[in-house]
Amino acid sequence: MSDPAVPLLPCLCANLRRASRALTHLYDKSLRPLGLQATQFTVLQALSLTGQIPQKGLGRILSMDSTTLTRTLEILLRNGWIAIRRGRDRRERLLRLSWAGEAQLKRAVPRWEKVQARLRRKFGMDGWDNLLKLTNEVTKVATE
Repeated sequence: MSDPAVPLLPCLCANLRRASRALTHLYDKSLRPLGLQATQFTVLQALSLTGQIPQKGLGRILSMDSTTLTRTLEILLRNGWIAIRRGRDRRERLLRLSWAGEAQLKRAVPRWEKVQARLRRKFGMDGWDNLLKLTNEVTKVATE
């Protein structure tokens, strides 16, 4: 039986955007005591996985437009959580986690893991794995 407060919308985009907003709110609530938002955590996590990377490459990995990514990076830079240096081309910006960013990420991971565990319990391991694969596939198809 479906919840009338959360009707199935006829548009994949609308359903995924609604789910994204709801998930973002859930993660934001958990990370808020650290002065961190889910979008910022995602960038820190991505930089932790990639090491130094051009801003354009990070934008591709996260499917973030340049303006949104730049706004997020400015906040992270202001907090001292990332370091930016120019690449060979003066327009290229190379990004990496700073020591403070690594420490902030380390503080945030237990809160993030708690939300992850809660969602895994709700979906079950098979549902969780399928959802991760499906959303990754949607991203691939949409960016082709």
